[in-house]
Amino acid sequence: MDAAPGPGIDLDLAHVRAFAATAETLHFGQAAARLGISQQALSKRVARLESLLGARLFDRDGGTRLTDAGERFAPAAREALAAGERAVAAVHGGRQALRLDVWGHLYAPMRTVAHAADAAAAADPALRLEPGPGRDWPSVAEALLSGAADAGFGRVHPLPDGRDRGLAHRLVRLEPVDAVVGAAHPLAGAAELRPSDLRDSVLWAPAELPRLDFLRRFADEFGIAARRSGPNLGPDHLVQHLRADPSCFTLVPADAPLPSTAGLRAIPLTGPTPLYAWSLAWRDTPRHPLLDALLGAFTAAARARRWLDYVPGRDWLPDADHAQLAPGAGGGGEKNPENSAGGVENRGAAPSSK
Repeated sequence: MDAAPGPGIDLDLAHVRAFAATAETLHFGQAAARLGISQQALSKRVARLESLLGARLFDRDGGTRLTDAGERFAPAAREALAAGERAVAAVHGGRQALRLDVWGHLYAPMRTVAHAADAAAAADPALRLEPGPGRDWPSVAEALLSGAADAGFGRVHPLPDGRDRGLAHRLVRLEPVDAVVGAAHPLAGAAELRPSDLRDSVLWAPAELPRLDFLRRFADEFGIAARRSGPNLGPDHLVQHLRADPSCFTLVPADAPLPSTAGLRAIPLTGPTPLYAWSLAWRDTPRHPLLDALLGAFTAAARARRWLDYVPGRDWLPDADHAQLAPGAGGGGEKNPENSAGGVENRGAAPSSK
């Protein structure tokens, strides 16, 4: 039987955070990994919280499930964590930093973020954007769930084993992709190319291909059988490789800057034009209080710059990206950017006890 709690309980937010992570994952090991602590330390924090509250929050028999008391405590716990963030912001005169991890660095994600950042700050002077580097989407997802980041920006795709459970994301830009080749490549003189024209070329991936979901799906879709990969040592290294090997090509968003090095060509792709999907991602609960200002700024930029235009047949998106399109997209005509500029809010997998 649960013991009655004593009066004047002082909750430790570290204990509350341990509970919230476990409540979202329903798995002590996954929750510990999110918070960057050992499973033993997590279990001790949850046990201490249960002792303070005088109630069992989890049923651990045959898997991990919330008890009735845990179900009642969960929404209040999330609000307590959000209140803690607001309290920290109040110390700094209301100017709260929103920590934004970006990934896909060869594709220069800050180009898109910059268009929205100034508008967001103007709309809400309390917002201060604090960009930080992320290795890839799985690592940023982990940072969001652990609270190490407040939002993420890059290409989002489904993660295995429910590792994106508890996250939401919204498509904010669809950017056309060019093929980039060296001057000695057999197709270097073309004014434009179809993706299928690249079947006899070698796709160069600046990281292990399983980590580069977009490139892998492009190669599978258009029959690019020859694929090579190497370390991501930055744009200069990528350029040197393409110049040295006339059989290779890679893909880069059309607006992304390339090093001003002779002997390199960016060729538009048509029939269809591949689109790279940029999304904003965040922790579903607790949600950063200033996230809406940033989302609103991206919505305005997308509408003004027609970032979310998509025409089936003319354009190509990996299957994994179709779910992010606004309702009505893919019906045979160009979307109305007035109706779709905000994109569709998507959430990670439903909770599971596994």
